[in-house]
Amino acid sequence: MRILIAGAGEVGRHLAKLLAREDHNITLMDADSSRLQDLDMYDFMTREGNPTSIHDLKDCGVGRVDLFIAVTPYESINMTACMIADNLGAAKTLARIDNYEYLLPKNKEFFASLGVDYLIYPEVLASQGIVESLRKNWMRQYLPFCKGEMILLSVKVRSNSEIINKQFISGYFNHDKYRIVAIKRGNRTILPKGHDQILSGDIVFFITNEENLDFVRRQAGKEDYNIKEVIIAGGTKIAQKVVQTLPSHYNVKIIEPDRELCIALSDKLPNTLIINSDCRDVSVLEYEGIDTADAFVAVMPNSEANLLTCMVAKRYGVKKTIAEVENIDYFNLAESMDISAIVNKKTIAASYIHQITLNLDVLNIRTLYSIDAEVVELIAREGSKVTRDIVRNLRLPDNVNIGGIIRNGRGSIVNGNTHIMPNDYVIVFCKGNTTKKLEALFK
Repeated sequence: MRILIAGAGEVGRHLAKLLAREDHNITLMDADSSRLQDLDMYDFMTREGNPTSIHDLKDCGVGRVDLFIAVTPYESINMTACMIADNLGAAKTLARIDNYEYLLPKNKEFFASLGVDYLIYPEVLASQGIVESLRKNWMRQYLPFCKGEMILLSVKVRSNSEIINKQFISGYFNHDKYRIVAIKRGNRTILPKGHDQILSGDIVFFITNEENLDFVRRQAGKEDYNIKEVIIAGGTKIAQKVVQTLPSHYNVKIIEPDRELCIALSDKLPNTLIINSDCRDVSVLEYEGIDTADAFVAVMPNSEANLLTCMVAKRYGVKKTIAEVENIDYFNLAESMDISAIVNKKTIAASYIHQITLNLDVLNIRTLYSIDAEVVELIAREGSKVTRDIVRNLRLPDNVNIGGIIRNGRGSIVNGNTHIMPNDYVIVFCKGNTTKKLEALFK
């Protein structure tokens, strides 16, 4: 697929690297040439150019692209660029936006008529992840598929877990309540085989369904607890969307050092306590009751500050800590600091866009933080290889693990004897750069 990406910021650069690994023909353009430096090692082209210039877009070959993606920091530029690209011949267009109203289903046809086929609001996607993490407080990551019929979740297991030190070959995990699709141990990602076992300190990825969540929790040695008092560090767009989405029984404080922003937040969030102060000051956190908070969410513009304030919150006994970490290199550091959950806008946005590029009936792609892996929800087509035999005989590609299926609206765990049928929704775990290999199975 030929793809032109306008905007070499964090989202654009990450997306170009991801899609280039999938053998797409990628061009990354930006009006600021300094943003295109240090990219020579990657397998994509870079071009200096203004995304709203007809001349520059033509010069980048926009009329021949299958997908034009505008992810500059400015919504007006992105929308305008998509409209121009559509009129110049781009097959499909996608714009990054910061107006939630544009995402309403009733407006989809309107924007399509203007030449904008897809819209993405990374801050909204990130806020949804935070809200889910607060609701499912004993998990690190909670990813529902097919309206929650199947769920992928991750937890860090301790010495009190029932599932540690048991080999998979022992038969202990031969049941239909969950399937363990991956284990994160240090910097290694393990797709478990017969002689593998789970050790204390591992991060374990389960596929299960809603009715078996309590069983997973007990086996993982986790405690379910109520979250009521929440402190949010930073009055960013993500923080605002979190507050607007959370149910009313949460008591939320936002700590923000910018006085002008605090005034604006007070008008926008009338039922939320807005505190004009710097939460990097430990005495401020103490004064605002960090020791009685149930959850601490750090979404300041600085990843290091988010990690450090979460570490302080952990020291004061806060059970649930969530940090926005935009530097991917810090993911493992966040895990070593035992931060409950991390959020990254660019990986969330890249997963959504990656879904559009696959030549399959893909319904959803979700990125797993701290490991180079994705979980894909797709439909098995009539006559596809994946429907011709039971799972153990399919000779799946390395680093691919089928975890669950949804058939006639009902989810179930996959095992070696499962026969996937046409029109089944299939949940597939893909480690590393393997999502493209799914085409051989599902096409």
